Formats: sequence, C-alpha cells, structure tokens
Amino acid sequence: MYCGFSMPNFLLCAATSLAILCGGCNAEASRSENTNVGNSSGVASKEVSTVAPASAIEIKPGSPADTVRAFYTKLREKKFREAIFLTNLRPAVEGLTDAELKEFQVDFEVIASKVPEVLTINGEIVSGDKATVTASLPSEKSDALEAQSLDLRKDGEVWVILTVDEMAEARIKKEGKNYFYALKVETHEDEARDMLDRIARAQLAYSAMNGGAFGEINQLVAAELLPEDVKTSTSTGYNYFVTLAGDKQVWTAQATPAKYGTSGKLSFFLTSDGKSTPRISSKDNGGKPLDKSDK
Repeated sequence: MYCGFSMPNFLLCAATSLAILCGGCNAEASRSENTNVGNSSGVASKEVSTVAPASAIEIKPGSPADTVRAFYTKLREKKFREAIFLTNLRPAVEGLTDAELKEFQVDFEVIASKVPEVLTINGEIVSGDKATVTASLPSEKSDALEAQSLDLRKDGEVWVILTVDEMAEARIKKEGKNYFYALKVETHEDEARDMLDRIARAQLAYSAMNGGAFGEINQLVAAELLPEDVKTSTSTGYNYFVTLAGDKQVWTAQATPAKYGTSGKLSFFLTSDGKSTPRISSKDNGGKPLDKSDK
C-alpha cells in the first residue's frame, strides 16, 4: 500500500485502500458538497485551501506536491469524491451515486479527523512519470506526526496519488464501484475476528480480577478491557454478544453482521471454558447468529 497514513481499517488501509480516505460531515453537508463533482478532471483544485501549508519546498501548481496538498485539502473540506479522484481509487467511486458514497461515511470519519490542520510538505522528487512527495502525517500507531512518503504517477497531464498497489488497482478497475462494498465486508469480517480475540483476552484479565468469574460485555467495557464501540455496530458493522453460564465460569461470544451483505456476511461463534484455547467458528448463516448447532 502506498498511502500516507493508515486508514480502516475500512476504509476504505485500502482498508487497506480506504486507509487514506475519510470524512466527518453530516449527511446533508456531504450531499451538498459532493453534488456535481462527477466531472472532476482530477487536476489539483485551485480553490483556497483550508489546510494551511507549512512547506519546506516551493509548491508549483499542478506538481506532485500540489496534488498531495489538494488531496488532504479535499478531505478536510469533506469533498470525498474530489479527494478520491486524485488517487488511483478513482474507478471505485466514479460509478457511485452521492447516496451510495454516503454509505461509507462512517468509515471515512476516523481518518478525516486525523488530517493535520496544518499540512507540512517536506520534499518532492520527480523522475519521469513517477514522483515521491514527503509530508508530515499521523503515524499508523499514534497521532504523532512523522515524515511519510507518498508515491505518485503521471497519468496524461495530471499526477495521481498511488494509494494501493498494482494488484489492488487491477481489482478496482475490474470491480468498479463494487470494490468498496466488497472491501467493506472483508474488512469488517477481519475486524470481527480480531474483536472476538480481544474479547477472549479481556475475559482472561477480567476473571483474574474477579475470582475466576467472567464478565458480560458492559462489565468488560467498564473495566476498560474492551473499547466502547464493541457495544454498537455503528463503526464495527457487527453486533457482539457474550453469554455467561450460570456460575460465570464458562462463556461464549457471538458476532453477527448488522446488515447482512453490506456490513458483513459471516456470522461468528466463540466458545471458551477459560482453560483451553478459545475456538472461533464462522459461517455464512444468512445474517443469523451462529451457535454450536450451526458449526
């Protein structure tokens, strides 16, 4: 992946490729800002930037550095389609209506909030139709700014930011607007597995502090062993449930897609007696919860 700082997760390191995309506007704002942007040429915008540059180099109009600055400007202005048009993710959004693009808004919000208010561009190297721009962006592990490189290539008269590698780009061209939908499902399913693994670790820690008794989700969150978003499907795309045996010595967990086919397809079931390694089973169960009898 070539993006400057990591996204969703979905989003869209993408997601994965979505890793550099983001949002934060409300639905009505998104609609008004994204209207009539389908004919964007992909050329860096000449509008006044809301991302104040603090660049160590001279940025020439239409240059790779200007494209990078325009990209992050569009993100902060919540002009998602125009921002994506400056990357090789463009074929994934060209066919999306404004309403369809809004379906990914929650996934854009995390990264949008991380775009620096003051964007510092430190360097630009151009070699033929390829270029590398260095900018100060949040690291993947923290909000601390660090110098990161973004690769670009020249397509015709414009520079395009390479947010994904050649294999992913070929997939995007083949799948078109369906790419984001498929990526969202895949990412949420991967994150569901990760969350169940976190639940298992949280239960071990909770039981150690509570005389061997396991806890419900609310108790695990209250003990700061799980993040708050495990309680809602808004950002995760999945609903999580923990069931305790009467003596609280045995527990199971389930993860079910909030919107089957859109936020995920696989249902998950995790069982543990606190002694053996937790086991996770998954199955396309039509969006219904998975339990032992379904395995």
